[in-house]
Amino acid sequence: MTNKFVLEALASDLKRVSLGLQRGSNVMAQRFLQEALKRREEVLTEQTAPYINKILTGLNNKISSEDALMYSTLIQNYTQRKNT
Repeated sequence: MTNKFVLEALASDLKRVSLGLQRGSNVMAQRFLQEALKRREEVLTEQTAPYINKILTGLNNKISSEDALMYSTLIQNYTQRKNT
């Protein structure tokens, strides 16, 4: 997969983490967080902006709902900007 698709999938997973945490569904949130952490390993960091790399290195198992939503939005905006 290309970096764009990997980052878009990562943003989607993080959005689901945020929704799960907000709804109190910790099992769902943890499952999508594990998917996001696996997806992070697929990103070719040498082809991404430094601030995206900083976001990726900051992802860990202890993430708040607000942080997950913020990271999701930032990554999604990055992929949309790179598309144009």
